[in-house]
Amino acid sequence: MISNDPELKYDQETLKNLFHDLKALSNKVEDMKICTLMSGEADTSDCFIEIHAGAGGTEAQDWAEMLSRMYLRWAEKSGFKYEYLEESKGEEAGIKSCTIKILGDRAFGWLKVENGIHRLVRISPYDANAKRHTSFASVNVYPVVNDDIDIQIEDKDLRIDTYRASGAGGQHINKTDSAVRITHLPTKIVVQCQQDRSQHRNRDIAMKMLKAKLYNFELQKREEEKMKLAKNKSEIGWGNQIRSYVLQPYQLVKDLRTGAEIPNFQTVLDGNIDLFLKEALIQHVR
Repeated sequence: MISNDPELKYDQETLKNLFHDLKALSNKVEDMKICTLMSGEADTSDCFIEIHAGAGGTEAQDWAEMLSRMYLRWAEKSGFKYEYLEESKGEEAGIKSCTIKILGDRAFGWLKVENGIHRLVRISPYDANAKRHTSFASVNVYPVVNDDIDIQIEDKDLRIDTYRASGAGGQHINKTDSAVRITHLPTKIVVQCQQDRSQHRNRDIAMKMLKAKLYNFELQKREEEKMKLAKNKSEIGWGNQIRSYVLQPYQLVKDLRTGAEIPNFQTVLDGNIDLFLKEALIQHVR
């Protein structure tokens, strides 16, 4: 029975608004609780995300590009800014690799749990026989180093190469050898940047990326000592998958570390990954 009592309608509207406000407050409290888990030395920093396609050619390269879009959508929804620093296009579609800088408070704190291998199962759009394919891509997240942190790098330990840029960057970026690749010989760490038309500017950005990687390298060494090679420790490696994204024969995205699941594949690719991030952060501090 529908009441025409204006006072009752007013009360119902008030209750509706109260429930909405309570839900918003509950979500805010939950986010604040998660933020208390980000007590690491670099958790408040901006961060870099590197994505590399695994073996499998076009199929894996398409998957790497889908992942890069997922993180960009997450950044937009979460109020973070981002800069595309480097991209290596695939021969037919997708990307071989890319580097993205995410800017905002606790960017690294949120995304540090994304390190690892991401696995996709689907009917390949590039297979004329419509067969099911499994593709892999690696994700590496490391913090932007504060200028106050002194990272010593000797010139003799560096190999610096320049090359003609490709991929994102505008119509003029491909006309000169402006892209820069730096290899740190002792650790074999490699960074590259093609964001700017200026080789000098790209070199400066690449050096900051290298410092960040070396800093993260040291943080990981400390973490390994602290964890004493505990069973739940995660390292980047092709045999160590952290999340599985299944599109066929059913839809399910499952985090293999925490058991968290989302049955809607598309909403995850649209950047709705907070459930996975929160559950992994909670497990990380246990």
